[in-house]
Amino acid sequence: MSKMLDTEHAVTSRYSAAANAVEPALCCPVNYDARYLQVIPNEVIDRDYGCGDPSQYVREGETVLDLGSGGGKICFIASQVVGASGRVIGVDMNDEMLALARGSQPVVAAAIGYDNITFCKGRIQDMAVDRDAIDRHLQSNPVTNESSFRALESFIAEQRRVNPMVHDESVDVVVSNCVLNLVDSAEKPKLFAEIYRVLKNGGRAVISDIVSDQPVPEHLQRDAELWSGCISGALQNEAFVNAFVQAGFDGVEVVVRQEKPWQVVEGIEFRSATVIAYKGQPEDASGAVCDDQVMYRGPFATIHDDQGVEYRRGEMTAVYPNTFAKLSREPYVDHFICVPATKQQDAPGLPIAEPARTFPLQSSADRLPGGSDACCDSGDCC
Repeated sequence: MSKMLDTEHAVTSRYSAAANAVEPALCCPVNYDARYLQVIPNEVIDRDYGCGDPSQYVREGETVLDLGSGGGKICFIASQVVGASGRVIGVDMNDEMLALARGSQPVVAAAIGYDNITFCKGRIQDMAVDRDAIDRHLQSNPVTNESSFRALESFIAEQRRVNPMVHDESVDVVVSNCVLNLVDSAEKPKLFAEIYRVLKNGGRAVISDIVSDQPVPEHLQRDAELWSGCISGALQNEAFVNAFVQAGFDGVEVVVRQEKPWQVVEGIEFRSATVIAYKGQPEDASGAVCDDQVMYRGPFATIHDDQGVEYRRGEMTAVYPNTFAKLSREPYVDHFICVPATKQQDAPGLPIAEPARTFPLQSSADRLPGGSDACCDSGDCC
């Protein structure tokens, strides 16, 4: 993909301009909670280019990471939600957008009485490298020849190993608003792996982005205007969901899907969707005892989780400790009755959950009629 189009250059150029002058084609009317907008400067609100509101899934006291934080709107909202005991990290590669966010940060902090936000310069598909640190390094160590270039490579490698910008398993929630589609296709698997890396066990990703109903053909992917406009870098519906699964997430749910397409290009429908995916403990049955039990509540006769384990409605099933812990929390807890070993009577002969055929666990979103994102009730989005 990068040989066909320099996607990073196309995105940087367009969003640098959009940081200085509002570009309506990039924005979407999202119905954010008005309580949190009152302290945010108008220039940030006017330059908000998103397609959903992942901040509504953030909770008090959490550490939140916003991928492609832009002018900082989602960060400023999340800052108020998590409160003084929480923390918000915004990552963006665009200098103009970072300047807008950092310039507005003292204004928001003064209004709410605390400052819990850090804006970082970095590529969201490689959050181990602090690009601000590289800029500072280059000021005193400019690259003028091959030797100084090797010195820069050594500096970056050392930073990645010793002082990563975002540490492993350091974040409760990763959010992003209409940004993942802007990352080059060849680097998207690395992006999802990075999201998984920085999340704590039990943490979650809440991603609002543009998806397509068909794969985007190569000739559209070569169009810089369509790519930077959140169109031709979009993943197909199934590919978007499966990218989380392939990165190791479970409990992946499509919680919002725009009913009407935002745009139709060459017969391909593009619409916004919000997905929540959870990072759980790895399955490990070695030496574990299946003393815990779960019962699938229904309404389906049987379901299968992402590991292919089958659960039958109304039937107690013995599970391994990691599985029990996973099913005892979101998004599974509402689907199961979980009975720890300490509360059980003798119940010999219980079936033990074993991998079967692989089917996704039916989510609450599958049981409900199609929803629409607050930003997209009007049919407009980006």
